[in-house]
Amino acid sequence: MTNDALRWDRKMQQRLAHGEAAALGELYDRFASLVHGLAHRVLGDESGADRVTREVFAHVWEHPGDFDPRNGSLRSQIASLAHRHAVSRLRLAEDDGERSAEEVEAKVRAASAAARADYIVTSMPAPLRAALDLAYFRRLDYRQAADRLGVTEDEARRRLRLGLQLLSTAHDGPRAVSPPQRYGAVR
Repeated sequence: MTNDALRWDRKMQQRLAHGEAAALGELYDRFASLVHGLAHRVLGDESGADRVTREVFAHVWEHPGDFDPRNGSLRSQIASLAHRHAVSRLRLAEDDGERSAEEVEAKVRAASAAARADYIVTSMPAPLRAALDLAYFRRLDYRQAADRLGVTEDEARRRLRLGLQLLSTAHDGPRAVSPPQRYGAVR
């Protein structure tokens, strides 16, 4: 996290702790789409995602002291809170008989991978993020990306490879088994 981002997070927490309604509005403007998107990925339901979004920002307003810069950025803490609220709502749907346990667990795993991917992308160094943005969202090949970034083709390939390696860990998440054992590969 950059010093500016850390400073913004601390200032925002202080403003929220002092009950500044404008701070909540600013926070909402900045992170509502993230919260809603994560909740929608977990729940697959617009109204449920809307409810989770309201719950998350109500929690932030009521408990500003829960956010500690030592635990990561405000963005990542809000994303974690959104994920927890959405998963809780999904598990309630299972308890109500609306969904099977297998369906709930599959959705939870997919949403967890998406949340990890979002965190990885937002926390990776800007040069890697820029290379991935050019290659995947703007559909440029590594030569075009190198030209846009003002780097050599080898450097563009290196950035893309490293960015993809980081991003590939999102689906695995924490586990006790190493990749070669998990996939049956021979060392």
